[in-house]
Amino acid sequence: MFSQDKSIDNLESLVKEMKKYIELQGEYLKFDLVEKLTVLLGTLILILLITVLSMMAVFYFSFMLVYALEPITGSLTGSYAMIGGIILLLAFLIYIYRKKLIFQPMVNFLSHLFLDNPNKEKQA
Repeated sequence: MFSQDKSIDNLESLVKEMKKYIELQGEYLKFDLVEKLTVLLGTLILILLITVLSMMAVFYFSFMLVYALEPITGSLTGSYAMIGGIILLLAFLIYIYRKKLIFQPMVNFLSHLFLDNPNKEKQA
C-alpha cells in the first residue's frame, strides 16, 4: 500500500497538515493566554484604583463623622475613639468573613477566566 507514490504523497501531505495544525494551535494558545492575562491585569488595576479611592473616602468621611459626633460625645477625643473603634470593628468583620467576601469571589473569577471554555455552548 505504501509502495505507491500516491500513498506516500498523501502521507507526506497529512504530516505537513498535522505540523501546520499543531503550530496554529500553539498560536491560538498564545493569543488566548494574552487575552486572559489582559483581562486579569485590567481587573487587578481596577480593584487597586477602587480600593485606593475607597480608602481616601473612608478617611475623609471618618473625619467628618468625628466632627459631627463631637457635640454628642462632648469631646473631640471621644469622637476619634468612637470612629476608630467602628473602623476596627469593620476590619475585624472583614477578617472574619474574608473567605466569603474576598477569597471565594477571587477563586470564582479566576476559575471562570482560566478554566471555562468560551467556545463551548451552554447546554440547557
